Amino acid sequence: MAEGDALSTHIFGLQLGAYMVESLQEVSGVTVEEDVVEISQVTPQGKPLLRKQPGARKGGEITVTRGMDKSKEFTKWLKETVNKGDVETARQNITIEIMNSKGETERRLNLVNGWVSKWEGPSLKAGESSAAVEKVTITFEDITLED
Repeated sequence: MAEGDALSTHIFGLQLGAYMVESLQEVSGVTVEEDVVEISQVTPQGKPLLRKQPGARKGGEITVTRGMDKSKEFTKWLKETVNKGDVETARQNITIEIMNSKGETERRLNLVNGWVSKWEGPSLKAGESSAAVEKVTITFEDITLED
């Protein structure tokens, strides 16, 4: 890839614990956010001074859209929270790999202690010939970015 070129292909993978999730269509909502702490002070001359500084980093959520298939490991993990409500067992570290057109990893996004907080089944319509997809919202506690 030439210097300064942005990734134009959307090749990515999602690794859940020790295995890759199949049939991915989209991963959206990847953000990093911190609280902003405001401190009001007065200068020696008596003028008000407002300072802002970073506070605690917030967790976040991503939404994974994927084709419904027989991915046993992903479905098993999904059921831990959706069916059983067992968030402690379901917490997994998740890695999103963004790759260039040669399939080489350009960046990794590591999500810490992710678990399913929402599942949305496919829209089903008589006579429709589009693929059945599910949307899964994954809530996580922390995120780190790697080159």
